Amino acid sequence: MARKLRIQYPGAIYHVMNRGDRRQAIFVDDQDRRLFLATLTACCEKTGWQVLAYCLMTNHFHLVIQTPQANLVEGMKWLLGTYTGRFNRRHKEFGHLFSGRYKSLVVDGSGGGYLKTVCDYVHLGPVRAKLLNSRQPLKKFSWSSYPLYLAAPSQRPPWLRVARLMGGWGISKDSEAGRRAFARGMEKRRGEDLDEEFQPVERGWCLGDEEFRQKLLEQVSSKGGVSYYGELAQEVAEMQAERLVKENLKRMKWNEKDLVTRRKGDKSKVRLAHGVKAKSTVSLIWIAKRLKMGSRGYLASLLYRFGKARK
Repeated sequence: MARKLRIQYPGAIYHVMNRGDRRQAIFVDDQDRRLFLATLTACCEKTGWQVLAYCLMTNHFHLVIQTPQANLVEGMKWLLGTYTGRFNRRHKEFGHLFSGRYKSLVVDGSGGGYLKTVCDYVHLGPVRAKLLNSRQPLKKFSWSSYPLYLAAPSQRPPWLRVARLMGGWGISKDSEAGRRAFARGMEKRRGEDLDEEFQPVERGWCLGDEEFRQKLLEQVSSKGGVSYYGELAQEVAEMQAERLVKENLKRMKWNEKDLVTRRKGDKSKVRLAHGVKAKSTVSLIWIAKRLKMGSRGYLASLLYRFGKARK
């Protein structure tokens, strides 16, 4: 059976989120939250992870982590398994605590504001969940890394790294003045309409510019014996299909203009469409649109007749 793919490489940054099984609570009380943070501390010691942001809600958690080594999978297996065991022992429970696969979004940390966006998303989680009213400052929610950003360095755990996010805010020095500027900016940001900016954090598989996305797609499409899921599966399939199209156009001595000017049912087009369908998992809608062959239904009838003629 093909194994599920996780994108891993040294220095990768991820937004990781997981919920309780059937959305049940993974933190019954503050002692559970302290237990999770203690487990996270041990995990960072084992893996070398650097945490850039976190937020512990009732039935889920968010982490933004950087992995100096390519060890997201190993670290998450240990973190989730160890916390589950500790939680179950404390509450005299047994079985699964978390819901299936954790979500991991690969984040472009090289610039462009993507890291800032995902960390702000995590720190503003209590506002979106309405755990704070408009009169309460964001630091009032104590189970995220945000209050620690406002604290002196000596009061922070060694695995929390603030420089990257501060730099994203244009704050060059982790000083009292810099922390005040960060707090002012975040309080202002909580009142803004951020739905459009935060949508890729909630729905995508990576957060970065097109060059970053293409590099990741090249990396994963070159791996054999793996399967993909969600939006990533679709993008990998389309990339592989596009490669097939371009290779065949070159072999046929066609260019993009030929796809436009030749009729929809051109025999060479049908043969090309048949090859793409046989060697990729893209939909007929994608093939019809890419090869300028009309509707899905029309293409399906062409391929049906092509298949019968070959028998």
